Amino acid sequence: MPGSNPRFLEKAQTLPVDEVFLDLEDSVAPSAKEEARKNVVAALREGDWSGKTRVVRVNDLTTQWTYRDVIEIVEGAGEFLDCVILPKVQDPTEVVWLDTLLTQIEKTMGYDVGRIGIEAQIENARGLVNADAIAGSSKRLETLVFGPADFMASINMRTLVVGEQPPGYVEGDAYHYILMRLLMAARMHDLQVIDGPYLQIRDIEGFKRAARRSAALGFDGKWVLHPSQVDAANEVFSPSQEDYDHAELILEAYEYYTTVEKRGAVMLGDEMIDEASRKMALVVAAKGRAAGLARTKSFTP
Repeated sequence: MPGSNPRFLEKAQTLPVDEVFLDLEDSVAPSAKEEARKNVVAALREGDWSGKTRVVRVNDLTTQWTYRDVIEIVEGAGEFLDCVILPKVQDPTEVVWLDTLLTQIEKTMGYDVGRIGIEAQIENARGLVNADAIAGSSKRLETLVFGPADFMASINMRTLVVGEQPPGYVEGDAYHYILMRLLMAARMHDLQVIDGPYLQIRDIEGFKRAARRSAALGFDGKWVLHPSQVDAANEVFSPSQEDYDHAELILEAYEYYTTVEKRGAVMLGDEMIDEASRKMALVVAAKGRAAGLARTKSFTP
């Protein structure tokens, strides 16, 4: 939500989302940056963000605004802040800079040192090539985020529609390598990885199509730019009832067979399950539980 729009900041508190980031970067005009900082501090301090991760995206380190963004937001509302998004990260030293500044502010203000996390947004070729080093650059780092619009421009991709296949590209998925590269870097360091926005906010089917791609690969979520995209995102990144039930059955059956019958590889109906099956089922079951799904099937030996 743009920090320059108090009405949007208030609306964000009512949406059924996991995280809200209050933006000081691309959605805020240069002339509105300073006022946006004040709005964000007030929203964090006075708003009801129950159940939501509270995040602020500052400006990138090539601008004159970044250090004041961090200082004013964290000094003004650090106790109400969970993470800072640093956009257009190209090098691990940028994350180290933010980590150091956050530590200085936390010590000055008497906050718990290290509590405020960092999300690094990867938005150009240099950032992608350095993704492994960026992912391992700070203990505060929690998430890698794909920034598709700036990334597409940075590599001269010939398209004007963010998230869709570029015209003329019919051989496969133009984004597969990018998404997998970020996924591998994130998982190597036990981080979350989030897909970026789909800018055609009225094209819900297009949003779902793009979201299904990253959800299938294993991404943890996708940014939404408008309330109309929220339900679609929650639907795509939650398992189906059938898949959730199946995952819970695998976990229950595997627990029974390994502890009661002392067997490690067994049959569940027509399917063989083993330790690898259990690990896969844990992922799906955790997503289903987080989405509030309830089991409709139970295991019988």
